[in-house]
Amino acid sequence: MRQITRRHLLISGALVPFANMVLARYCCRHAVAATGGSKAGYFPNVLLRTHENQQVRFYDDLMRGKCVMLTMLYASCEGICPLMTANLVRVQQLLGERMGRDIFMYSLTLKPWQDTPEVLKTYAEMHGVGPGWWFLTGDPGDIELLRRKLGFVDPDPLIDADPSQHSGVVLYGNEGLDRWAACPALTKPEQIVRFLLSINS
Repeated sequence: MRQITRRHLLISGALVPFANMVLARYCCRHAVAATGGSKAGYFPNVLLRTHENQQVRFYDDLMRGKCVMLTMLYASCEGICPLMTANLVRVQQLLGERMGRDIFMYSLTLKPWQDTPEVLKTYAEMHGVGPGWWFLTGDPGDIELLRRKLGFVDPDPLIDADPSQHSGVVLYGNEGLDRWAACPALTKPEQIVRFLLSINS
């Protein structure tokens, strides 16, 4: 997989904004990532913990050969996080039995120093999250490495350093086929499902 940057995005409409994620200013735009490049070694194989307090390796256990959706959030967020979680719960429901079988969803915390597995489990239960969706925490340095590798960054260093300004974006892809795309997490659930299934055909 190539590093997901603006240079590697094929534009449909306009670039997904990675700056101000305030809902009223968030535009529903869809960006499709270019395929190709080397998959092996791109994703850091760091150790993480799930909200069920299970230890996992990011690439070996979560990504290799899978169809996945990834977001970044934190449990105490009172901005876009609860909205996008609720929206993605609907996506999960629409996918039905495919979730946890051939499609997986991962949410990495932006505040690993606060979001323990116990905190993330409470968050998942509060939002009615079902099987096949894991909330992940780990060493702050490893989480930061993943954030940058996955492209959840803002070109403005001041905005980028502030977790409350994080992007409400879903990165989704098929690691086996090396197909990747991104869309706003508040896109209509039916559309997100269509986008996701389209990269698997």
